[in-house]
Amino acid sequence: MIQRTLVLIKPDGVERGLTGEIIHRYERKGLKIIAMKMVWIDKKMALRHYTEDITKRRGEHIRNYLVDYVTSGPVIAMVLEGVDAIENVRMITGDTEPKSATPGTIRGDFSPVSYKYCDSKNMAIKNTIHASANQEDAENEIKLWFTEKELHNYPNVHDKHVR
Repeated sequence: MIQRTLVLIKPDGVERGLTGEIIHRYERKGLKIIAMKMVWIDKKMALRHYTEDITKRRGEHIRNYLVDYVTSGPVIAMVLEGVDAIENVRMITGDTEPKSATPGTIRGDFSPVSYKYCDSKNMAIKNTIHASANQEDAENEIKLWFTEKELHNYPNVHDKHVR
């Protein structure tokens, strides 16, 4: 199934100059970038992205840490499209907790922290990437970050092999 999903390269990934390497990993898998922009979001946008659901699962303080983190610098937002894009992106991205992420994944290679460490420092886990968790989240997040006019349809070499 051809899907679309949202990926954010968070401020730590941008600051550390990992943008090109990260994009390369997704494209190498055959995922197509159909929208991309760099933005420095404000607290209002961050609260719309990090919904109340996070508060229910991890607590209000975690949501506040995430909001502070994602507003601390520019973010690269992109929409990727491809076969089973959501699952493939999450596989390439790695476990949310970098300590548990497999080597070879983005988080496994570039994020050295754990929940325990970040909790002890009262900070968000700097895990470099946000990737939509499922189809519903992907649809909602893409609408939040991009207008319909910002999503582009064009052929690429991978289309020839999968469509």
